[in-house]
Amino acid sequence: MESTDFLIVGCGPAGGTAAREAARQGVATVVLERDAVVGAKRVCAAGLRPGFCEEFDLPRSIVHLDPPTITLSTVKKTYAFTVGPAHTTTREELDGTIGDLARREGAEIRTGALFRTLRRERDGIVVEYADAAAGTRRTIRARSVFLAQGSSARLDDVDARFRHAGWSAGLITCLQYRIYPERPAAPAAYATLEMHYYRSPFSGRNVIAWMFPKRDHLSIGLGIQAKVPGAELRAEQGAFLATVERRLFPGIPYTVREEGNLLYGGLPRTTIGADGVLVGGTAAGLVDATTGEGIHEAATTGRLAAEAVAQSHAGRVRDAAPGYERAVQRRFYGRLRRRHRLMTFLERRPARFDVLFRQLEETPRFATMLQSDRDAFGPLDRMYLYAQAAKFSLSALYA
Repeated sequence: MESTDFLIVGCGPAGGTAAREAARQGVATVVLERDAVVGAKRVCAAGLRPGFCEEFDLPRSIVHLDPPTITLSTVKKTYAFTVGPAHTTTREELDGTIGDLARREGAEIRTGALFRTLRRERDGIVVEYADAAAGTRRTIRARSVFLAQGSSARLDDVDARFRHAGWSAGLITCLQYRIYPERPAAPAAYATLEMHYYRSPFSGRNVIAWMFPKRDHLSIGLGIQAKVPGAELRAEQGAFLATVERRLFPGIPYTVREEGNLLYGGLPRTTIGADGVLVGGTAAGLVDATTGEGIHEAATTGRLAAEAVAQSHAGRVRDAAPGYERAVQRRFYGRLRRRHRLMTFLERRPARFDVLFRQLEETPRFATMLQSDRDAFGPLDRMYLYAQAAKFSLSALYA
């Protein structure tokens, strides 16, 4: 049977980063990517945190624009504050670039490879996958496996320990249009990342919508936390698109590329590491429920997976999974669980969004700190955050 040290399922930011950094450390690495072209079918606004390219050693050429401002809109008002600046790209460029860099380090990426199942044996983990080009099923044995196939991950049958009762409830139906205007849109379109939070006039459901500018197009989309029929989703998207069009590109002809799939916006999985199998990125449920951001979390889990597997490969630990799980949970779980609770609290009474966004606009330090990880905070920073959280809680109770 064919074998390798490290097998990765999925070549998004999590899988690609894991492949690149593991191969760089001398670990024999194989990636199974279901699509024929890495990144070609990702539905994502593709916003990156400030400094993302430097943190993960990626070329700045993948960045389209550097909007310095984010606006958060409700039915009542639009609020604005600075973000660093942030960056926009496309998943084709982001995932494709990371994949190319992984290949240069020696990782093997097999496209058209559809993961089916895995089983543990005495001498490793055996993965079965379908080779779409050859029309055959194949198996490969690995010492460690990293599952990073995004929100399409269905892990109940892979290992009972990865089951997550809230997975289906956390799925979000998304529809995004790439709008290619024949002439440039209004200058404001290219200087701002827009996030909109409102209750649908069609269904009464809560909606998160966005407009992210790119070099040659605008990504305009929305997500609803439920399985939504196509006609209802298109009606919702059409109404939102019309409001953006009136503001940013009125009277300008454009073409549309439509993209849609299910994303995830619930709580993280309880277990993400067991007996040589690691789960990362969106497959682990590592998505910020308030914004839908998950690229930074995904790439970071890829890095942590590579570090844990390299430790196992060198004989310093027997199993990469326990150390990986501890590192990821320490890094992200507290923040993501708090964000999920916050989003649930806000959606119960949409007027609370205005309370929070007004506070963010009036206190730039608070807004900046919310974009950072906990490792960046000292004791005084934490006291300040607790005070701001208490202020919001009191104000929101009366909203």
